[in-house]
Amino acid sequence: QVQPVESGGGSVQAGGSLRLSCEASGYPYRPQCQGWFRQTPGQEREGVAIIDRDGGTTYADSVKGRFTISKDSTRNTVNLDMNNLQPDDTAMYYCATDPPGGLPLNKCLITYLVDYGIAGQGTQVTVSS
Repeated sequence: QVQPVESGGGSVQAGGSLRLSCEASGYPYRPQCQGWFRQTPGQEREGVAIIDRDGGTTYADSVKGRFTISKDSTRNTVNLDMNNLQPDDTAMYYCATDPPGGLPLNKCLITYLVDYGIAGQGTQVTVSS
């Protein structure tokens, strides 16, 4: 059973940086799409960044130029480097990966990963002004 496990959250002041890491165990297949989404209480999930099997990346407009997603395929880990963090970035951050049957149409899209991906328990990121 695939189970992503996040780490690296914490509290920082505005302008600071954090690195989130995700290690997924139990893969019976090579993941095609992995990424991060975030959520605050009472709000819908917001896709943050994804990376496909070939290393192609997509970012939400709100984080472009500040966040960088990367992966180490040999370890099945995905990292999210977050720079110039702002109070609006405060949220629970979840790592997600495509399910065994793949995403709809086998497309690695932020919306598909948010809606259909297998997510971890999350790690809290808090940014103070």
